[in-house]
Amino acid sequence: MFIPEFRDIESAMELIAPHVHRTPVLTSRQLDAITGARLFFKCENFQKVGAFKFRGATNAVLSLSGSQRAAGVVTHSSGNHAAALAHAAVSRGVKAYIVMPSSAPEVKKRAVAGYGAEITFCEPTLAAREAAAAEIIRRTGATMIHSYDNFFIIAGQGTAAIEMLADIPAPDAVIAPVGGGGLLSGSAIATRHLAPAAKIYGAEPLLADDAARSLHAGAIQPALPPRTIADGLLTSLCERTFTVIRESVNGILTVTEEQITEAMTLIWTRMKIVVEPSAAVPLAAVLANRELFRDKSVGIIVSGGNADLSKLPFAQDA
Repeated sequence: MFIPEFRDIESAMELIAPHVHRTPVLTSRQLDAITGARLFFKCENFQKVGAFKFRGATNAVLSLSGSQRAAGVVTHSSGNHAAALAHAAVSRGVKAYIVMPSSAPEVKKRAVAGYGAEITFCEPTLAAREAAAAEIIRRTGATMIHSYDNFFIIAGQGTAAIEMLADIPAPDAVIAPVGGGGLLSGSAIATRHLAPAAKIYGAEPLLADDAARSLHAGAIQPALPPRTIADGLLTSLCERTFTVIRESVNGILTVTEEQITEAMTLIWTRMKIVVEPSAAVPLAAVLANRELFRDKSVGIIVSGGNADLSKLPFAQDA
């Protein structure tokens, strides 16, 4: 099991720089006043395909050998990683096979199809997704690019933190959402090197809190059936990401569905930017832990903006 080091994230940064957006870091005086902290939002909702996932996918595709490129790539994903890998691969002439559960959000199904991938739909279970991907690999010889359990994916995701820390040197804390842990582990590796005094936190829905339970127990805990609106955070940790998180992350902060909705509403209304529920989870964690972050400088990685406009939680509450 290979885990990236900081130099691997630096290499990824150099490799993908011509192909990804350097996204802005935005601030909001209103949100600073509400939280009592100084917040800096690294806006990966402005990244290509609308999510940080494009960083890792691009790094993985550009790191393929010639024979791997010829055979194509495959993954199973319900959302942003599927779109990211499809775009990163197809735009470079590499065939992309994407396995998606039938329950995936329609906005993400359309995005993946629009990027030119070959989609296989399956039942919404991990076993069905893995079986469908294995059959594609058997038939085509395509290379599996897992959404987070992959050396190049983690290294690529860590580039967002490198950019953020160049814009806000020496923050007191860095927060990233955590599902499978690719973004959080990559961010932790980069932050530990560039801002070693900073606290590093993951943010997670209480209804999908396997990362928090795993960190507390010191071993990966099984995921319970998730029921959260943060559909990008439904996956569980793997040994690769958990190893980094256990060694480098100071804590996992959990938030309720109501707190996610409140944070998402604030970002939409006060910052005037579109974010998906998963991307609002770190701000929800700050709102729920005001004393922990009071008067602190906090870097928040806003993971994506692919919101399903037909299912906005605050619209449903209205």
